[in-house]
Amino acid sequence: MNKRLNSEKSGSFPRFGRRRSKRELETGSFKLKGLNPKVCGKNQNPVELFWKSDLNHDQILEKVVQFVEKLASGQDKSKAPEIPNFVESFLKMVESRIATYEQSEASAKLGFNEEYTSFFEAVSCLSKIVNTLDEFPFDSATTSCFNRAGSVHHRAMLVSEYQFLALLDISKRNCNVTVDSKTPKTPKQSFFNSNQETDRCVKPEYDSGTGIAFPYFPPQSVANMNQVALAMISAGYEEECFIVYSGLRLKALDFEFSNQGYENVNMEDFQSMDWESLEGEIDNWIHIVKYCTTNLFSVERKLCNSVFPEHSLIAQKLFCDLATSLTIRLLNFPNAIVLIKQYSAEKLFKFLDIYETLRDLTSSLGSELSALDLISETSETQRRVGEAAVTIFCQLENSIKSDNGRIPVASGAVHPLTRYTMNYLKYACEYKDTLELVFQQHYETEGSTRRKVQKQESKNAIEDNDRIPKTSHFSVKLMMVMDLLDAKIEMKSKFYRDPALRYIFLMNNGRYILQKIKGSTDIDEIMGPSWSGKRTSDLRQYHKNYQRETWRKVLQCLNHEGLQTNGKVSKAILKGRFKNFNTLFDEIHKTQSIWMVSDEQLKSELRVSISAVVIPAYRSFLGRFKPHFDSGKKAEKYIKYQPEDIEGLIDKLFEGNMTSMGRRRHNN
Repeated sequence: MNKRLNSEKSGSFPRFGRRRSKRELETGSFKLKGLNPKVCGKNQNPVELFWKSDLNHDQILEKVVQFVEKLASGQDKSKAPEIPNFVESFLKMVESRIATYEQSEASAKLGFNEEYTSFFEAVSCLSKIVNTLDEFPFDSATTSCFNRAGSVHHRAMLVSEYQFLALLDISKRNCNVTVDSKTPKTPKQSFFNSNQETDRCVKPEYDSGTGIAFPYFPPQSVANMNQVALAMISAGYEEECFIVYSGLRLKALDFEFSNQGYENVNMEDFQSMDWESLEGEIDNWIHIVKYCTTNLFSVERKLCNSVFPEHSLIAQKLFCDLATSLTIRLLNFPNAIVLIKQYSAEKLFKFLDIYETLRDLTSSLGSELSALDLISETSETQRRVGEAAVTIFCQLENSIKSDNGRIPVASGAVHPLTRYTMNYLKYACEYKDTLELVFQQHYETEGSTRRKVQKQESKNAIEDNDRIPKTSHFSVKLMMVMDLLDAKIEMKSKFYRDPALRYIFLMNNGRYILQKIKGSTDIDEIMGPSWSGKRTSDLRQYHKNYQRETWRKVLQCLNHEGLQTNGKVSKAILKGRFKNFNTLFDEIHKTQSIWMVSDEQLKSELRVSISAVVIPAYRSFLGRFKPHFDSGKKAEKYIKYQPEDIEGLIDKLFEGNMTSMGRRRHNN
């Protein structure tokens, strides 16, 4: 065909019209070339300028269709066909319609329903005329008809192209999309709104003028787009069609991003931003990505499929191109964040939020071949964020190792390191599945040498703690953190000069750790029943050691042996026993009332166990030896407490009385 166009039909108009630059098509700033419509008189119908016929539109169209079908089906293609007069009438009829549209505003070039249908039926018939005549040899009449039809067809395509642009350009539609100040939207603050809630995706704003949600097209407009697109693709103008569609949809999506409060970011802003501000930016980035994955992408995919239902591969490719443009913009944010190397351990959870958001983004892109490159790019960014999360989690190990403070915690209370670590692990296990995936990917990319080291670490952690073997890299890492914490607490307990207070400290921290683990199903499963059983046994041993260190000397004062001299109870020895008991008990009460046991159950267990050994021994000692004292003030001088008094004072131990502690500075 091209050869003929260059020779026999040198005056013909090419089927594929002038190719415009992408810039022209995206902005809609181009003008229709080669269109010089005749201007109507004041009271003249544009149709009368071009043709007059005794046949109406439908009759002419029917005759042309029959003529084309006859040429295509049975006529001898070795000689030029005879061109009937009604073909010229048909061309003039279409020209008249084009002239009318060329004089109309862009938004009103074509009407709806019947007008659309009749125009594109005529355009389709024009395409058939050009394609069918191209199969025949040419005489002067055939050449003239071919060139004439090609010229009209080209002008029809320009009108269609311009109409397609007008239909798609939401900036020229009466949308008036605004943000209602009373609606909890994302007003722009820095890159995003740092006050935006992040646990839900805000529904898209609705056009106050039309009541139509994004992408702001009523069904009839979408149907019209489909007719225009189908005509352009069928006529060979698919490139123009695709460039117009992609350019204006990208413009619309940029507008929607802005409407949601999103702007591009740069590295300089990240470098100068404090964590509180960056945390707000992360929350809002998550919001906009969730909006894309739960709303924007699905709506845009549906629009592509609705405009190009007859060309599913084209619709798929166009959607993937648009999704790629938006996603690359979104990926700039996490890619910039991971370049800022230094993050403390508590920043882990925002990185895990980003990781999970990227995972959802990857899933929303689908599995089409045209999306594979984009999925790969998103997965690579997700991997980088995962590597950053592994590095941040390892900061927890470093923080435990580097806590070398030698000042013991007052009153033997739970150490801040214990609280921080256990709360951190409990919160981290809410992301257990994500962390297991992150650590698995980390060790898969580290290489065989690192995997051998990890295998040995896993073996050591399991053997040292008599645990059931775990296959999860994260599980092994968590066990290692627990081992580090245990060792650090054991080391810090040695800073207490009073052995009894040392065991109170170990009990406080041990009970806190055990309760936190039992309160987290995930940690409990990872550590296993053997670990919990061993820690419970350790707590019982600390309890026994405390009682031995604190109450052994007190109970020795209440021993019935060693009180007699020459077969009689020695009052001097007996007085010394009561005096020593009073002194020791007063000292213990005064000291241990300011010691802190925060776990109520542990506090009760300690008091009950103390009462169980001290009160019976004191009651027995008092009952047997009180008669050896004369009644009156002399007896009260040595017998300071009744059993009920002892029980009441024991119930005041471990309250952490700061007032008493302020009066008496304890050196431990």
